[in-house]
Amino acid sequence: MLLCLSLLSFAIWIYLLGFHGGFWRSGLALPRRAASGRARVVAIVPARDEAESIGQCIGSLLAQKYAGELAVILVDDNSTDGTGEIAASLDGGDRLTILRGASLEPGWSGKLWAVHQGLAQKKVGEADYILLTDADIEHAPEHVSMLVAKAEAERLDLVSEMVRLHCATWAERALIPAFVFFFQMLYPFRWAADPKKKLAGAAGGTMLIRRAALDHIEGVSRIRGRLIDDCALAQQIKNSGGRIWLGHADDTVSLRVYADWREIWAMIARTAYEQLNRSPLRLLGCILGMGVVYCAPPMLALMSQGWPRVLGLAAWLLMAAGFQPTLRRYRRSPLWGLALPVIALFYLAATVASALRYAAGCGGGWKNRVYPESPSA
Repeated sequence: MLLCLSLLSFAIWIYLLGFHGGFWRSGLALPRRAASGRARVVAIVPARDEAESIGQCIGSLLAQKYAGELAVILVDDNSTDGTGEIAASLDGGDRLTILRGASLEPGWSGKLWAVHQGLAQKKVGEADYILLTDADIEHAPEHVSMLVAKAEAERLDLVSEMVRLHCATWAERALIPAFVFFFQMLYPFRWAADPKKKLAGAAGGTMLIRRAALDHIEGVSRIRGRLIDDCALAQQIKNSGGRIWLGHADDTVSLRVYADWREIWAMIARTAYEQLNRSPLRLLGCILGMGVVYCAPPMLALMSQGWPRVLGLAAWLLMAAGFQPTLRRYRRSPLWGLALPVIALFYLAATVASALRYAAGCGGGWKNRVYPESPSA
């Protein structure tokens, strides 16, 4: 029995590192080239109680070194902390529109309802590209130009980047690199960009979308209730025949700070069960799969003998090796690779907690809103 388990764990890691889209390499970044054309871009920023970061976010968009026309629409989703007022104090002129959001409509998630209202603005209909970005993102000065250059050069309908996440607190240093690693495993970036693969993925912090492609899928109305809206939108675009690209941003960063492990736990528990389509069977499969892939190797290496120990140790070392490029990206010690099984247990426990939240009717809570159920797209 132990020999079979050790062979299975070892074989899985051989497959993951050798044949799963090279997800672990943590590469694929935008080339540093400016857009040669003058495509019109409208950035839509949905925001609800983002006073701590909205100034830096909007300020970085207004300061873009972009040769074309760039307008910014902030949709203030009924904030109570002065988010809209802070944005209004910036020198945005005609380039900045601040829209006070209407009350949340039934069947919509708050973020997508705000995006939907932004897309209804007249200047959006005149744009070539729409940039969907979160209110806690600080964009590098040439970011928009690089995004447009990529889209234009390769005729892409969606260019998305996972921005560099904040990784300074103890909890972030321990847990955030693994979040990126697991995301890459779920959505191998090379597979997302491959037209022959059905898989699609995107990161909500930065999504530059060709307006014609967004019109073709009726904006965000088809995914109105989704909590993992970025990947759902990418899937809609790819299913409609659009071409997408997903990579990493080096200089564009998230300003969201997770002070302790509880905040990271809450972030995972908010949407993890949604990732499993709220299926108890998928949850059971996730528990068993995580056990075989992450927990079994160190247990076999430390508690068994003979070939099970050798194969368990080999799988553990392969796991740690695969984690190294992501650790280097976040400037963490290579030794964190050996701790990945414990970190995976944390994420698994938060996923189970997410399922329990849904069972209790709490669903995905965010910014004083709770979504007990996510209506189908």
